[in-house]
Amino acid sequence: MPLSQPAIHLDPGPGCVKQARLWVGESLRTLGRAELVETAELGVSELVANALLHARAPVRLRMRGTREHPRVEVLDGSLQPPASPVRVAEGDHLTTIGRGLEIVAMAATAWGAEIERQGKVVWFEPAPSMAEEPSLPGDIFEAEPFVATAAEVHEGLPVRFQDLPVDLYAATYVHHQELRRELRLLALAHGDSYPIASSISRVFHSFDDQLRRSGGADALDAALEGEAETKTIDATLVVPPTLPHTASRMIDMLELADTFCRSERLLSLATSPEQRAFRRWYLGEFVRQGDGESPLPWSDELLALERDESAE
Repeated sequence: MPLSQPAIHLDPGPGCVKQARLWVGESLRTLGRAELVETAELGVSELVANALLHARAPVRLRMRGTREHPRVEVLDGSLQPPASPVRVAEGDHLTTIGRGLEIVAMAATAWGAEIERQGKVVWFEPAPSMAEEPSLPGDIFEAEPFVATAAEVHEGLPVRFQDLPVDLYAATYVHHQELRRELRLLALAHGDSYPIASSISRVFHSFDDQLRRSGGADALDAALEGEAETKTIDATLVVPPTLPHTASRMIDMLELADTFCRSERLLSLATSPEQRAFRRWYLGEFVRQGDGESPLPWSDELLALERDESAE
């Protein structure tokens, strides 16, 4: 059976934490990792309770990583990093006030938080047993916002996208960011075990950095924010001259990432045929126009071709 599972939504209420504990326990047993259930249930109880108290809806729960290194994640709509726990001495012991993240650190082999434009993800990898002290530091990562600048306009390469499908662009962007984050965390915590994650992550970072320095991305930002007034848009970016080469590498790296996902080593979904068709067209336009060719508009024929290829 596939290891991937969709995120579950947690409705505020007295049974919410229990629901999260049961789901995490069942998911780990399905993976054959029953030895992690006790710490995972304790850690997720703290994260869900904290999200319900201090974050904003919606609150979701999911499992990512790999079978060897499963990762429990709690997602909410807040852009605020998780607050550091308050250590309050009471005799020779610490009180339980504000100790949520300390308990998570004691229950984990790694933990941290990711702040993206859609909200926050607080995660941990459950340990086989509880540590005696909360000495494990967390990795708090805040992605740089996508801000178009005029710095590269005079020396850049214009790349035009014609009839870009807004909904498909937004869905592919979200998937790309999820995959980029997944690979970054694998490279951070388990780079020796997953060298492909480190290699792909470096190319992702290079592409996103160059794209961030491009000019003219207002139309694409509007599409991501749901502000586009039509189903398709035309947009022109002025990109660094090196970006077409990086886009070509991205095409190859993303194919590798899909293979990695489909082999079920990753507990996340591989790219859909629709997203793959769009991705190949979108990245391919950087490459084609970098070689001096004219823009190729998006069309449903490209989508149908990808579906036929996937069905073979």
